Amino acid sequence: MNKRIFLSPPFVDKAERSEVELAFDSGYIAPCGPKVDAFERALAKLSTRKYAVAVSSATAALELILTHLKVDKSWIAIVPTLTFIATVSSACRLGAEPWFVDSDSSGNIDLALLEKALSDAAKTGRKILFIAVDLYGRCNNYDKIAKLCRKYKAKFVCDSAEAVGATYNGRSSGSSGLASVYSFNGNKLITTSGGGAILTDDKKLADHVKKLSQQSRENVLWYEHKEIGYNFRMSNLLAALGLAQLSKMDVILKAKKRNREFYIKCAEGTKLEFLPPIEGENNWLTIMLLKNSRERDSLIKLFEEENIETRPVWKPMHLQKVFNGCRVYGGKVSESLFSRGICLPSGAGLTDIDLKRIAKVISKFAISAK
Repeated sequence: MNKRIFLSPPFVDKAERSEVELAFDSGYIAPCGPKVDAFERALAKLSTRKYAVAVSSATAALELILTHLKVDKSWIAIVPTLTFIATVSSACRLGAEPWFVDSDSSGNIDLALLEKALSDAAKTGRKILFIAVDLYGRCNNYDKIAKLCRKYKAKFVCDSAEAVGATYNGRSSGSSGLASVYSFNGNKLITTSGGGAILTDDKKLADHVKKLSQQSRENVLWYEHKEIGYNFRMSNLLAALGLAQLSKMDVILKAKKRNREFYIKCAEGTKLEFLPPIEGENNWLTIMLLKNSRERDSLIKLFEEENIETRPVWKPMHLQKVFNGCRVYGGKVSESLFSRGICLPSGAGLTDIDLKRIAKVISKFAISAK
């Protein structure tokens, strides 16, 4: 059987190994160290923020931000329904009530429905949190969202986990809201194997989440604690890996764009479609759209028969059993994208041979679907 083509594997080589070995030899193995400091400076520069705090995952990053905000059962958390569950899970763990909002045709949140949700939430007199999601590396209209959040007095946080390296109107992902988060999970655009970061211009927030991430230890000789914290700090070894990944960001972005352009060319003359392009997207995953779930599942099966990994688009949160009964605004667009969407292999290391194998499956499916 042909070798497995994975959906979005890490793109690493000798540079990453060298950086990790240097960190290992330095003796800084545990959390904190010079590589963590350097990685945070690089992330602050990338996101055009004043501060970056490197932690164990983007999920941890969101939990730290929400803990700083004192989110609890008195809050309403408004989130896009088309997202990964980590976007809303931290808010739920802290007691907030989740409200879900549908997508527009781009996959990102429908701004008209968002305003309706914010307006309704404001009428309750409760505190409001809005977590935007830069879906599949495609940035939102930050300016319009910020304006709506100011109008309805909502705290604005951005989940840019999938959008490292993407831009909106010349602005970097991670630059919006009170704070944003990045993910460096193994399948993301750049990886530290597992990890994330908080990006913000608020020094008080940055200092507090850093303290929270290290068990909220007070700055005294012994272990003194005035609040409950977490063990969420990133290790020096993983930060070293991240630094090497950042150095090849341009190469990875070009490769991801090449993949999308290749798939679009493969589909020329067929009825196969794609999510409409958004300027500045990082092409983390290329999303193809079929007619319905039957065609989606059929294509996924064809790929699997050739040992090629693909995956459906995120299943909307309002369809998840854990969120039965939660309020949702709209829902049909995200449901359609889930039933029709397939994430194609998008690794930066795809070879010409890999792409030919993938193209062969797409061609076979397009012929059978006529």
